[in-house]
Amino acid sequence: MKTIDGRPYATRAELSARAGYKGDATLRALWAERESNGHPPARRIDRALFWDLEVWERWFTEYRRQGNGVDYSGNADEELPPAGQAKVLGINASAISHYRDNPPPGWPGPAREERLESGRVREYRTRRQLWEYADSGPRAGVAGRTPAEGADPKVALAVEALAAEPGRKAGETAAALAEQYGGGLSTWKRAVTEARRQG
Repeated sequence: MKTIDGRPYATRAELSARAGYKGDATLRALWAERESNGHPPARRIDRALFWDLEVWERWFTEYRRQGNGVDYSGNADEELPPAGQAKVLGINASAISHYRDNPPPGWPGPAREERLESGRVREYRTRRQLWEYADSGPRAGVAGRTPAEGADPKVALAVEALAAEPGRKAGETAAALAEQYGGGLSTWKRAVTEARRQG
């Protein structure tokens, strides 16, 4: 990080870390498509690119919200049962049930619990909790991003995954990506195939 004219500026690697990505492939793809996605301009300092951190974070939050499938309407403090939580997040209701035993990173604890006649416990979360979870970074259950024209963030994520574990089989990599980011296994298999072709 650098301070320029009293404002914090960050490199692509620093922005990637703040956004929750393991590498910078996704942000490289977004930068390459800046004319179509409105990515903020950079300043070149000693052969490195730097972005105004506050400007970039505002843009990235809005960019992620545009295609993340989340419903931001309604009363923020309304407590929702699992089916309502799934609807807000734009994911399958079975994912919410799965999160009870295997919560993804950042998944909020329940606002309250209700014991059903069957003995099972129904967990309620507020819309605000769900919105904060959706805005916190890449999330399970849905890719969370709309692919920019030309550059597919899924392929960029597959490139990162292959680089992190080069000995892993393509099918295992695709399954891990589907589990981490959501979406169909066949979609991730295509992304891994394309990432291998590019690599």
